[in-house]
Amino acid sequence: MLRSLWTAKTGLDAQQTSLDTISNNLANVSTTAYKRARPVFEDLLYQNIRSAGLTENAGTPNYQPDDTYLPAGLQAGNGSTIAATQRMMGAGSLVQSQNPLDVAINGNGFFKVRTGNGEAYTRAGNFMRDAGGYIVTSSGSKVLGVDGNPISIPGTATDVVIGTDGFITYYSGITTPPSNQSAGQLALYNFTNPAGLSSVGGGLYFETQSSGTAVARSAANSSSYGSVTQYFTEQSNVNVAEELVNLIAAQRAYEITAKSVSASDQILQKLGQL
Repeated sequence: MLRSLWTAKTGLDAQQTSLDTISNNLANVSTTAYKRARPVFEDLLYQNIRSAGLTENAGTPNYQPDDTYLPAGLQAGNGSTIAATQRMMGAGSLVQSQNPLDVAINGNGFFKVRTGNGEAYTRAGNFMRDAGGYIVTSSGSKVLGVDGNPISIPGTATDVVIGTDGFITYYSGITTPPSNQSAGQLALYNFTNPAGLSSVGGGLYFETQSSGTAVARSAANSSSYGSVTQYFTEQSNVNVAEELVNLIAAQRAYEITAKSVSASDQILQKLGQL
């Protein structure tokens, strides 16, 4: 069987994965705080027919120490594969809203939330309140404060204000005299390698060995974290024009690789006729 058939097959698989990744980016162009993924290609293991650095008479009785070394070896490639889909964590644009619980991180950092599968991290700040008054994500995960507990705002609260440092205050009209009350402070975390986070959908990420341990914002490192901006949400960082160009390039690469399969098939047909 021709090696080119199997080599072309790996190329088709790789380009199909690339198309899937680009399609997913385009599908999430309107998803809050979505981070685009980039396919990373890698060549597969080579078959060494003749290693580089050998002499012309290597391994024969005619070998002499002063024989001239061959300038290049002879290797047969076995195709390509997608080694990874790298998450590009660049910030998206900020869009203004009318919801006082809509917040965006202008810079580095992630909000921390509590899910049914443990604590996760997100940059999607389109928050709301549940029946118990807790601040939650669109999927119902409770947003955590710096003390590690969910943040709650009473149903009687009005004029919720979220400062750039994440402090949440609200006006309470039931006190005498009326006064501002504190609901807590939004916790911000960051990672050594944010691209190593595990994406599970819903705008949520879980910590992994590749991402490193989550580091909370504190007075000592606050300058390396972004500020919290109320009445704004972060949009997807997908560039539609760029993704369409990538889509066309991947499509053409798939077509060219498919022609390699056709060429190999024609050669096999000729051999079968001998």
